[in-house]
Amino acid sequence: MIRDYQALSRVWFAKGQQKIVPTYGKHHGAKLIGSLDYETGEVFCTQEIQYTAKEFLSFLENVLKKYPDQKLIIVLDNAKIHHANLIQPFFEEHKDILTPLYLPPYSPQLNLIEGLWGWLKSSVINNVFFNSVQKIRKAVQEFIIEVNRTPEVTVNRLCIQL
Repeated sequence: MIRDYQALSRVWFAKGQQKIVPTYGKHHGAKLIGSLDYETGEVFCTQEIQYTAKEFLSFLENVLKKYPDQKLIIVLDNAKIHHANLIQPFFEEHKDILTPLYLPPYSPQLNLIEGLWGWLKSSVINNVFFNSVQKIRKAVQEFIIEVNRTPEVTVNRLCIQL
């Protein structure tokens, strides 16, 4: 979730010239669902208005369309929507090509896409004021496009190389 109340992080500034990041205190934003191909570095990401099992199911359907005729393992944390009753029949129906791999609780360091979300926030969101959700969405989209232009950078930055 990229919220429209801005994330502040460490930043250098000249003494006495502290950076001021305005906010207007609303709780809107872009809810992201994404996949990272650990081998190629390709990122597939959707932005949603809400994040429910319905949106997650639609995302899974789009992943299968994006990677036809491939066997996929999808790494998931233990969010409720990943275990939702709506999702389980989909996994069962596609068990020959799509395998969910659930991570242990409280282990985001094992899911490499969490590194992508951190990279996104530090590159695009932190210490920046966006006065509309549309501008946040556009900045996120531009980041994903740029990351996909240089997938080898993503692999080198985020993926385990054997």
